[in-house]
Amino acid sequence: MVLNLRVMAPNRIVWNSEVWEIISSTNSGQIGILPNHAPLLTALDMGVSKIRHDGQWSSMALMGGFAMIDNNRVTILVNEAERATEIDPEEARRTFQTAQADSAKAEGKKRVIEANSAFKRAKARLEASTAV
Repeated sequence: MVLNLRVMAPNRIVWNSEVWEIISSTNSGQIGILPNHAPLLTALDMGVSKIRHDGQWSSMALMGGFAMIDNNRVTILVNEAERATEIDPEEARRTFQTAQADSAKAEGKKRVIEANSAFKRAKARLEASTAV
């Protein structure tokens, strides 16, 4: 038995195929999804999702959204998503370092929130690009 996974961003379908397992970051921690999972609707945090298909693992950076699980169908709606194969690891590393520095020196509530969001986004992209 397998899961039908569909990951959709506003501008494209990022993933649409059968998979064996999914691990994603929710607002309350990580969740593992296997076939016959109980029905669930959950918010997703920025982070890396790992997907097992065709005997191997793939990673994807998800930038927040929602996941709905029902009858071995997993539908993920996200603000943005990138497969690890679409991310240049060196560019992701540079962006992460810049975001980390910006976050450390941010002042004012609005700027701190923006800098921390950019940092989480850069961290997710870097982790996805280097995931094994």
